[in-house]
Amino acid sequence: MKALFFLRHYNDIDHVTPVIYKWTSSGHQCDVVLIGSTQFRRDFRVKYLSQLQGVRVAHIKELFPLVEYVKWRLQMLMLTRNVRRIKVIGRIAEKLAERFDERQREPLWRHTAEFLLNRCFGDDTKGVVAFDWIERNSVICVEWVEVVVAIARHRGFGTISLPHGDSPHYSQLIRRGERRVEPDVTFSAATIFDRVVVPNELCSVRFRPFMNESQLAVLGSPRYCEEWLKILSGLMPPSPLVRSDSRLKIVMFLRKANFTTFWEEVSEVVHLIAEFPDVELIIKPHTRSGWKQSLTTDSSIKKLPNVRVASDDAHSVHLMNWADVIIDLATSVVFEAVRAKKPVLAADYLIAARSAVAYYMPETELKCRDDVYEKINGFLTNGTDAFYIEEHRQHFLREMLDYPDANVLPRYVTLLEQAAG
Repeated sequence: MKALFFLRHYNDIDHVTPVIYKWTSSGHQCDVVLIGSTQFRRDFRVKYLSQLQGVRVAHIKELFPLVEYVKWRLQMLMLTRNVRRIKVIGRIAEKLAERFDERQREPLWRHTAEFLLNRCFGDDTKGVVAFDWIERNSVICVEWVEVVVAIARHRGFGTISLPHGDSPHYSQLIRRGERRVEPDVTFSAATIFDRVVVPNELCSVRFRPFMNESQLAVLGSPRYCEEWLKILSGLMPPSPLVRSDSRLKIVMFLRKANFTTFWEEVSEVVHLIAEFPDVELIIKPHTRSGWKQSLTTDSSIKKLPNVRVASDDAHSVHLMNWADVIIDLATSVVFEAVRAKKPVLAADYLIAARSAVAYYMPETELKCRDDVYEKINGFLTNGTDAFYIEEHRQHFLREMLDYPDANVLPRYVTLLEQAAG
């Protein structure tokens, strides 16, 4: 069977690469088309996929003449909400979209969609097309995805939306400007697909208001299942981080800039940690919006001798392997650390959200500055063993990563096979 996978950015690569690996190791073939930045062509996981039998990887820029690609990209930018938010450029984009309306945009959308489908499937009448979670404010405009899905469905192909995350937030009102607990229409775009896949029930809450039960599949986390983590450990490039002989190494993972974060107190916590003797701290900004976060440009933090901001070549797994303890502001990257029994401190008092880590494992939660001090002091005094209450950790793994059981990746292949016909 054949499949066509579209990948946009790091989150897609993180969560969908394991599915592609299992799809091809089950004897199937696929095309992987990158539709975000060309830099992802160099990602070590994308390089791994390129080496697998039955996989063709290409960036969309490589598949079209330059003029066609530029037109496609400009139409994308014209309709992308991130561009619309930029004051002057956003107004220009809106005016262009009004002048160059949907009817005029459709021929290019159809041309590119049909080319990609023909390239992958040829005259086949069976197959499956997979995107990640497509949202109303996606970096790839929904209008083009709707055309791709409509043409694919007309030709008899299945269409699936695969996971893009694992829902590190247990609460709902987590971003600036969110003040009402109600269905988020951002996720309503998912209804264009035959099936939408989520790793856990917590993620399903986003989509259930907009679709019937048969559309939604809860299959576990491909990114953090044990089968994939064993393979991933052998793919990682060499770590740029060197283990020094300091007594305690801590990594702090920050959230995207649009999530409400209490930056003044985050800074206080950094300074508090820096005053402990023989402690090192690395701060990891979010990969897509770290430049927007005030903490990474704070001159007082830059002067601290035992604190640094992670460089771009330090992958999250490198940082977790280096660290003895992780401080988390509700990011799913720490789920791997929980599986490995490495202490994660859920700094819920620094953000507007209630994290899934703190909800399932209350022993991880930092509720105030005193908690930070006592936890760090405790690790220095007693070490980092026996941090979790094992019953709580197993509950987290069952509900968040291994739902309904640990046999995760075969379930994804089965679903894709069923969709492909």
